[in-house]
Order: sequence, then C-alpha cells, then structure tokens
Amino acid sequence: AVLQQTVSRTLPASGRVQGMLKRSKSVPQHKSVPFVNIPLADGQTLCTAGGDLRNIDVQLLNQDTVQHIHNLVSELTVLCGKVTPKPS
Repeated sequence: AVLQQTVSRTLPASGRVQGMLKRSKSVPQHKSVPFVNIPLADGQTLCTAGGDLRNIDVQLLNQDTVQHIHNLVSELTVLCGKVTPKPS
C-alpha cells in the first residue's frame, strides 16, 4: 500500500494581501458560502468569503470599486430584508 501525503504549496508573499490569497476565478470550498471578487488597484483580484474583509488594506481599493461596494451593500441589504422574517 502506498501512503498518500498532502503536499502544501508555499505561495510567494507577493501573492498575499494581509495574509489573504489573491486569486481570480476561485470559489470557496462550500458552495453555500457566498463570496466576492474585489478588483484591486494593482490589477489583481481578491477572492474572499467574508471574514477576511476586515483585513483588506483599503489603500489597494480604487474609488470606483468603493462606490460599487456601497451599491452592492445596499442591494444585499434589500435582499436580506426580503428573506428575513420580521419580528412581530
């Protein structure tokens, strides 16, 4: 029997933003977890599934990107309002 070992690849520091991996066209492991792709000022894209958002270096965001994020937040707030039961 041959034992299979999990090999972890080491990524260069230039591929990380505050400890997060910059990737395009990637999705989280769990299909039920929503994620966002955020274009960065250096032309790369950050794919994140939520909790890491607080660690983003805001210097990497274009003003246009920030405006699009504001618009998305508004639309997501409306969407959540439609599916969240109102307390009685």
